[in-house]
Amino acid sequence: MKLNIVPARTGLTWVKLGITTFIKQPLAMSGLFFMFMATLSLATLVPYVGAALALALLPAATLGLMAATQEATKGKFPMPSILISAFRAGQQRKQAMMVLGALYAVGFLGVMGISALFDGGEFAKLYLVGGKISEEMVLQSGFQTAMWVAMALYLPLSLLFWHAPALVHWHGVTPVKSLFFSFMACYKNMGAFTVFGLAWTGIFVLATLVVSLIASVLGSPLLATTIMFPVALVIVAMFFTSIYFTFRDSFVADDDTAIDTKDRHDDAASDSPVTHDHT
Repeated sequence: MKLNIVPARTGLTWVKLGITTFIKQPLAMSGLFFMFMATLSLATLVPYVGAALALALLPAATLGLMAATQEATKGKFPMPSILISAFRAGQQRKQAMMVLGALYAVGFLGVMGISALFDGGEFAKLYLVGGKISEEMVLQSGFQTAMWVAMALYLPLSLLFWHAPALVHWHGVTPVKSLFFSFMACYKNMGAFTVFGLAWTGIFVLATLVVSLIASVLGSPLLATTIMFPVALVIVAMFFTSIYFTFRDSFVADDDTAIDTKDRHDDAASDSPVTHDHT
């Protein structure tokens, strides 16, 4: 397996591919995303362990959306069963994905636990369990500190797990090694990932401004809230669609059987050649 070092502008290519692929299969990709959200939401309802269970399922569920995107790039209609691809890849890889999910749950809960040291657990409780948020709560210095600490600690955690599910599923990499390779791939391609993140942030901000402007012209502030919710869901669905391309362009399988590298080069034909690092 080789690591691709891609130009920073490839981040824009990933965003473009995510949007265009979603548009090619809007019903399938949006439907699968809603199923993804519903599955995680239902998991949180399990007494006592709901939040941890949802966190443990997240890597496998994300892999399902990536597999759906892969199918869409081939012109196929991804079926709902593709969401459980991680659990249909053989006993060894299924167990590896379960271990990866457990590691993610432990890591995330650890981040929340550290943040609880600064505000007595108010931010962690609100994030994991839910509840009513008040202006007084948000303005508390302890709550704000806990929020920023959690965000700072979650960044390296997200880099560790960004590519890990795909590495486990498509390359048969062990869970611990997948975390290392994922982090290194994100680190080596930090320029592209920075552009990727900024581009999606810009799209969301632009959509918010457009919806607010329309609501203002029509003289209905409530309309902005009504419209923005489904618009935001579609943008997030497109974002998850684009995640597959960040993985596909960050690694090359030596035998080229795990992912279609021909499509990678066709999609990125306008970019400069990538370089390779052996992993």
